[in-house]
Amino acid sequence: MYYLLKLFPEITIKSRSVRRHMTRCLTANVRNTLRPLDERIRVQERWDSLQVASPDDLPDATRAELQQRLTRIPGIHEVQVVEEVGFHDLDEIADRLTPLWQAEIAGRRFRVSARRRGQHDFSSADMERHLGARLLAAAPGASVDLRHPEVDVPVQVVDDRLRLIRRRWPGLGGYPLGLQGQAMALISGGYDSPVAAWRMIRRGIKTHFLFFNLGGPEHERGVREVTHHLWRRYSLSHRVNFISVPFEPVVAEILRNVPDGVMGVVLKRMMVRAASRIARRARVPALVTGDAIAQVSSQTLTNLALIDDASELPVLRPLLTEDKQEIIRQARAIDTARFAETMPEYCGVISRRPNTRARRDQIAEAEAAFDFGVLDAAIEAATLTRSDELAAPPAATDAGPAEPLTLSAREALDADEAISVIDIRAPHERDEAPLALPELPQLEIPFYELQSRAEALPDDRRYLLYCDQGVMSRMQALHLLDRGLTHFGVYRNTASR
Repeated sequence: MYYLLKLFPEITIKSRSVRRHMTRCLTANVRNTLRPLDERIRVQERWDSLQVASPDDLPDATRAELQQRLTRIPGIHEVQVVEEVGFHDLDEIADRLTPLWQAEIAGRRFRVSARRRGQHDFSSADMERHLGARLLAAAPGASVDLRHPEVDVPVQVVDDRLRLIRRRWPGLGGYPLGLQGQAMALISGGYDSPVAAWRMIRRGIKTHFLFFNLGGPEHERGVREVTHHLWRRYSLSHRVNFISVPFEPVVAEILRNVPDGVMGVVLKRMMVRAASRIARRARVPALVTGDAIAQVSSQTLTNLALIDDASELPVLRPLLTEDKQEIIRQARAIDTARFAETMPEYCGVISRRPNTRARRDQIAEAEAAFDFGVLDAAIEAATLTRSDELAAPPAATDAGPAEPLTLSAREALDADEAISVIDIRAPHERDEAPLALPELPQLEIPFYELQSRAEALPDDRRYLLYCDQGVMSRMQALHLLDRGLTHFGVYRNTASR
C-alpha cells in the first residue's frame, strides 16, 4: 500500500519544462513535510503524480498525522490510498474490486471510471461495463448513473498491475510552496488576515508574517498562536519569519496629533510604510493584507488608494471582494476562526466620525504633525522569531501573577491598602461619560500614555485601571505586569454589567 498524490490540474496544463520544475518543487516540499515523522518515508516523483511509501510498522497516530499533512500541502489535488496487485483478466479485477465497494454503493447511484495504460485485450469501456455489472449484482438497491452519480468508483490499470484505490481525500490544491516567490502578510489575529495569508500560501507564495503590536505581550501571544497554526498546518516545508513591531507609541502619537476623522487611515499608512521598509530590508517584494472593500471606513476605494501611496511595495489583497460571511466560513475551514473568536479588539485608533473619502491634502496635513522618529524607533525595535520557534512564548520578565487583580468599587474600599483608579479612556470618551467615584482617588491617563508614565507613579498604593468594556484596561494591566509593575490591577465596573 502507498499514497498516490495527484497534481493540481493547473500544473498539468503547463509546458513540459514548467511542469517538471513544479513537480520537483512539490516533491521536495512533501519530503520536507513528512521527514520529521519518520526518516523511512520515501517520496518518488512521477510525470502525473507523486508516490509516497511508508513503513508498514508506522504507528497509527503517526500514520494519521501523515495523511493529514498530505491533504494540506499546496500543489496536491487529491490523495489516494492505493494497493497495487497483479491480475490476469477482468474477472480477477472484479473479484478484487467488488468487496471494496459493494457496501459503499448499496442503495446509491454509481458509475465506474476506468483508466488504462499499456497493452490489453480489452478497452476502458469494456472494463467499466464489466465491473459495473458485477457491482450492480453485488450491491442491493444500487443503480448505475453515468451523469450524476452519488459514488464514483475509480479503477486504474497500468500494464499488468491493478491499482485499487481504497480511500481518497481532496488535497489543498494550488501551487507548490515557494514556487511563486515571497510575500509578507500583515497579521492581526482576527478573521481576515489569517485567511488572506492562507490564500497566498495556497498559491505557492512563501509567506512571512508581520505583526503590529497594539496590546503588549498578551496580544502578541495570541497572534503568535494563530501564526504558528497557519505555518505548521499549511507551510511546514519552509521556515518563515514572524516579525513583531511595538506599535503602541505610534498609536499614542496618532491620538495626540492626528485629527479624529483620518486617524484610521493614517494608522494604516504608518503600518504599510513600516511594513514596506521591513520587507525591503528582508528582500521580500510584496505585502499582503486582509482588507475587503467597504468592510470598515479605512477600506473604501478612496482610502485604500491613500494607504497604498505610503508603501514602497505593491500591496496584495486576496480578500478584496469577499463578503465577511465567506471570510468567516473559510476561517472556520482552515481552523483559524477559533483564534479570532477569543482575540479581543486591541486597536485604540477608532475615529468617532471617520472620513470614508479622505483627501490627499488632509492626510498630508495630518502627517505633517506626526513625529516620524516614533515610527523609526518602532521599526528599529522590531523582533524576529523563526516559525519553528513560535510555539515558545515570547521573552518576558519574571512579572508576577498571570492575571491582574480585579476589584469592584466596594472591594477597593474594603481593601487593606491604598487604592486609586486610573481612567485610561481617551479624553473625548471621558468627556462624554465621566466616571463618578467620589470615594476613590482618581487619575486620568489615556491608555496610549500609560506605559510611559506608569513607572513615575508612586508605588505606595495599588492602581486600578478603568475603561468602558474592561478589555483595554485588562490588556494594559497585563502589559504592566509583564514589565514587573505588580501594583496595577483592573477596576470592575459592576454598574455596567
